[in-house]
Amino acid sequence: MLAHIIVSGRVQGVGFRYSAKQSAIKHQLVGWVRNNSNGTVELEVVGDESQVKHYLDILKSGFNRFIRVDDLQLETSEKTTKEFDSFSIR
Repeated sequence: MLAHIIVSGRVQGVGFRYSAKQSAIKHQLVGWVRNNSNGTVELEVVGDESQVKHYLDILKSGFNRFIRVDDLQLETSEKTTKEFDSFSIR
């Protein structure tokens, strides 16, 4: 399963990308995370459907007390044409 996610809230300058990467690795997911110029954070994660759904639940919680997730835009696809071998911060 591939999930493309855009997260808004207090998500830049608070360790969000690092936390997103660590959690993705823990859940055996691959993909990437990056800051956008408009203050949002964008991610693509690929992995087993149940692992991706569990990851999304954790992502919505904000990982730590400094992060606040106000909105999460999500697009998913069962077919993934993109191949990743790890999870990176862009």
